[in-house]
Amino acid sequence: MHDVIIIGGGPAGYRAAEHFGDTGKSVLLVEKGFIGGTCLNVGCVPTKTLLNSAKYYVHAQEGEKFGVTAENVRFDLGKMMAWKQEVIEKMRAGILGSMKKARVTVVAGEARIAGPGKVIVTESSGATRTEDAGAILVCTGSSPVIPPIPGLRDNPRVLDSTGILEITEVPKRLCVIGGGVIGVEFASLFSSLGSEVSIVEMLDEIVPFMDADQAPVLRRAMNKVSWKLGCKVTSVTGATVNYTTKEGVAEAVEADLVLAAIGRKANVDGWGAETVSLDKSPRGVTVDDRMRTSAPGVWAAGDVTGRSLLAHSAYRMGEVAVADINAVLDGKAEGAERMRWDAIPWAVYSIPEAAGVGMTEKDARARGFEPACVKIPLRASGRFVAENGFLAHGSVKLVTDKATGRILGLHGVGPYAAETIWGGAVLIEQEMRASDLRELILPHPTVWELFRDAAWQLHD
Repeated sequence: MHDVIIIGGGPAGYRAAEHFGDTGKSVLLVEKGFIGGTCLNVGCVPTKTLLNSAKYYVHAQEGEKFGVTAENVRFDLGKMMAWKQEVIEKMRAGILGSMKKARVTVVAGEARIAGPGKVIVTESSGATRTEDAGAILVCTGSSPVIPPIPGLRDNPRVLDSTGILEITEVPKRLCVIGGGVIGVEFASLFSSLGSEVSIVEMLDEIVPFMDADQAPVLRRAMNKVSWKLGCKVTSVTGATVNYTTKEGVAEAVEADLVLAAIGRKANVDGWGAETVSLDKSPRGVTVDDRMRTSAPGVWAAGDVTGRSLLAHSAYRMGEVAVADINAVLDGKAEGAERMRWDAIPWAVYSIPEAAGVGMTEKDARARGFEPACVKIPLRASGRFVAENGFLAHGSVKLVTDKATGRILGLHGVGPYAAETIWGGAVLIEQEMRASDLRELILPHPTVWELFRDAAWQLHD
């Protein structure tokens, strides 16, 4: 008998397991793949490792205008991939060390809910047993979406975001289907390494949750990429992507390799949701703000909920689930913590980066606010110009409620955006006003002090 059984060892699962263990609960964590889930093994960490190598390459090439000349600059994809793998394996070992320290039992295998408080565990060896638990936490994650486009499936020239992390040479021509976060990051990576990259996106703009003023800034900064926006892919023949423009004109991109980066879907099947009549939709498992599902004794966290497919969201969902489950196991009605959805930052780790938190200007209007906005180009920052030159692209945008001055959203394109946006999350969580932001003292010269300058440009 375990206090908690966790199905899935990604960010939500292993973070929750560690917290349960630290509070003295008996925890069984079942993971069918590698600990760390998608993020560590085939997502966040490996892509950022490769992008960092690409940044070194780009900076070495651009160094001459800043007084530093490097001759015969080249990259070695094999060494880049080896470093990526070393990072993954050492991070995995670190997580397993944390599990051991927290006294979490980790089993390699598959788990399936058999009924209330019962889970069938099938180990990788084939051995099967039924385990009992006071609570079940489902953290089964998500998988790449492969839509029914003719020629997309079973095509050796088409890879998803997992497969492209294992290639042995940079393609001369790469066509990316999908202009979301995954597509943009890989487009940035391979265009920086010399590929001729095209992105075919069905919507009229990339990264649909970006502010409408900021997405074009990112596209201009990624000037080596050819953008095919408002275009619907009709078929794939080998590595040729056929599509129609918004005007209905049939066109094609000829490539050597195709990346299908059309998004991800929650893994809602295969672990027994139906045995406890758990509510779910195509989006994911239905949960409330304490991560409870419709089935008593079952909670869910992370991508499987479909609420926010981000690793940092998964961390927080796992923590909220821990608080609620611990309260229930201790005889209380509910936990004190709730998941708050309005201040989850997002980031695109392209070259340059983009990040945001809160509402876009469009979101604010849709929710009944009259937004007051200020946009400032990063060329107004001395540090940005010193490190990137006068022709580099980037900007910040501050979105506030005109009536109250409350900060509704912060959005930026430029270096360090992902490292800085957490400050915006605090401003929104605390419901601070533009006047509060003006009173903060931020270090100078920094790029993102421009948010404070934006607050000063608003008129109360």
